Parts: sequence; structure tokens; C-alpha cells
Amino acid sequence: MDKFLSAAVAEARKGLATGGIPIGSVLVIAGDIVARGHNQRVQKGSSILHAEMDCLENAGRLTAADYRQATLYSTLSPCDMCSGAVLLYGIPKVVIGENRTFQGPEAYLKARGVDIRVVDNPACVQLMHAFIANHGTLWAEDIGE
Repeated sequence: MDKFLSAAVAEARKGLATGGIPIGSVLVIAGDIVARGHNQRVQKGSSILHAEMDCLENAGRLTAADYRQATLYSTLSPCDMCSGAVLLYGIPKVVIGENRTFQGPEAYLKARGVDIRVVDNPACVQLMHAFIANHGTLWAEDIGE
């Protein structure tokens, strides 16, 4: 596993350890992690703090040029909301830890020119399988079901 996906997995584990959903994300620009985040809907009582949204929020204000050279790493396929943020800010590449347990609009992102890379990482799959098995109702809430 590369160091950026490892950092996203560490964020996912941090989220799980604090009572949340184990999804993590990092934003990388020019080979450096500029922001980290994890799903905090439970911890902060938020309707929008998915891992990718938390990560982008933690990045603060960036320029359009910054976003155009960024790569967003996420342990799980981004949902419609998070995919919309990728498109809004023109992030050209998304590296996804896994999309077996949930698959967002990856085809739409690709059609809009985003380079999507699905790693199918076993640690990411295991985190979500275990969480969904133990917290199915919370997971359904997180994805709007």
C-alpha cells in the first residue's frame, strides 16, 4: 500500500476509534499531504462531514491551480456529494481504496475527465465489511438509505 493510501487508512481507523464510520481521506499536492480527514458525521452531529468533505474542509482555502494538481485519496468510493466536490474544485485524480462495499458515481467522474484508480485494498475492504456487519443501521444512514 502506498504511503498516501496508508495515511487515508490511518484516518479511517481514527474515525472508527472515536465512534464514527471508518472512512478516511487525504489530499495530496506535489507529493505532499496537504490535508487529512475522516468521516465525522457521528462525532460532530454533521449531515455532510464524510471523509472527503472533512479532508477538503481541513485543507482550508486553496487556489484553483492547487486543486488542478491535486490527488484525493479515499478509503472508499466517494458518494455523490463528495464526487460533486471533486468536480466543483477540478480535482483531476481520485485514488479509491475499495468500491466493493459501496460504489459512488465513478463512471460519471470518469466521463467528466477525472482519473479514477481503484486499488481494491484488503484493509479498506475489511474495515468496511466489519463496520457494516456491526453497524448496519448507521451505515445506511450515512449513505442516505
